[in-house]
Amino acid sequence: MTDLPLTALTRVRRGAHHQRTDRAALYDVIDAALYATLAIVRDDRPVALPVGIGRDGDDLLIHGSTGSDFFRRIAAGAPVSLTITHLMGLKYARSLFDSSMRYRCAVVHAVASVVPPEEKEAALLTLSEHLMPGRSADVRPMTAREIAATLVLRVPLTEASVKDNAGSLVEVDDDGEDRSVWAGMLPLRAVAGEPVTSAQTAAGVAVPASVRRAAERVSAAGMS
Repeated sequence: MTDLPLTALTRVRRGAHHQRTDRAALYDVIDAALYATLAIVRDDRPVALPVGIGRDGDDLLIHGSTGSDFFRRIAAGAPVSLTITHLMGLKYARSLFDSSMRYRCAVVHAVASVVPPEEKEAALLTLSEHLMPGRSADVRPMTAREIAATLVLRVPLTEASVKDNAGSLVEVDDDGEDRSVWAGMLPLRAVAGEPVTSAQTAAGVAVPASVRRAAERVSAAGMS
């Protein structure tokens, strides 16, 4: 697909020089994330929920219970706004007004479509491989009942914006601020902890390699 189009919904107005319109930048933000905030308007009120995500080509996959009113409304055509943010650091300027954050974020505007029954298992495996790579080989296959109870939705990545201010400055020359006040950056990143085995797991069962690989991926990429 071509670069991201600038529309009334996607054009960045504050800090516009930080906007990225290349699709690769959008996919980089998405692929480095494990979840997103999904929002709709329900009964004239905004509602936003965190959801696990996984990209399948030019679409984003999300899933929820078939009994969820939130997801049923999306399946029925309610427009969605989906946001992913990677907070990379706190910018300590010499005034509170100029202090800020370094981040990469993406906002997607779309109408989702329902993944048909014959494609649901493959879509759920795609989601699983993004969230917990290799885990499907460690556990039993999904049952037909479990698949039927799950609503899987495709969110097209056709209208989206990306903002990346990772290179923004903490200070500028000749700003008139007192240089005896400390200014700088506090870097932030996600780090995976040591896996915790459940109390009912049989004694002696080792943490599988898939869990170790997931922890290494999160720590290496600083995923959030």
